[in-house]
Amino acid sequence: MHKAPRGGVRAIARLAAVALVSLVSACAGFEPPLPKPTDFRVHGIDISRYQGEVDWEKASRGGVQFAWIKATEGGDYLDPMFYTNWYAAKVAGVPRGAYHFWYFCRPVEEQLAWFIANVPNDPDALPPVIDMEWNNESKTCRRRPPASELLRDIKYFADGLEEYYGKRPVIYTSVDFHEDVLVGAFNGHHMWVRSVAGHPSLRYGNRRWTFWQYTAEGSVPGIDGNVDRNAFVGTETDWRQFLKGRY
Repeated sequence: MHKAPRGGVRAIARLAAVALVSLVSACAGFEPPLPKPTDFRVHGIDISRYQGEVDWEKASRGGVQFAWIKATEGGDYLDPMFYTNWYAAKVAGVPRGAYHFWYFCRPVEEQLAWFIANVPNDPDALPPVIDMEWNNESKTCRRRPPASELLRDIKYFADGLEEYYGKRPVIYTSVDFHEDVLVGAFNGHHMWVRSVAGHPSLRYGNRRWTFWQYTAEGSVPGIDGNVDRNAFVGTETDWRQFLKGRY
């Protein structure tokens, strides 16, 4: 009989243990608890001008391991703190990327051109983010395009970003926008989901996601007031691979 390598024996033993626990849990009607944000090892923030001046060195020492910074909105708005945050975060050693807030009353071609004109093509940056959520507070645009139009435009924008920056963009979304437009779409992209009331699986079903925005009332050193907090779904090793574009 072929003798299994020691690593194989350990792997088989682990699988057997997992299977036994699953069987016992199923028989007892027990569902293991869903992970909490604190169960993840890699955490970051997303910010805009509303956070004011950020002490990035202090934020880095305080556990901020990544940041997405608002850059543009629509086809004519640049966040006034973007460049300050963009360069200061890099100096502090915080991996950072830029995000675009979608405006439903502007052609996609203009939005893509505006982002590219304002966000540097830095090979060290995180992938760019397309922020797709209904903006119910907008006073200038009450339009809600049909899903077919939005899916076409998001693809155009995403393809344009990937071609220019060499990185497939992350797509951020909220529960209602996902339900209305994104269910079953863009499975080849890393998804960043907002779910402040509980684990994303409770609101997004079987959607695969990579980043979880779990609160809008976070607190980190170096920032006055509340800030969005986010968790990366993988391990610290996975995170290092993500930074290399291999996750």
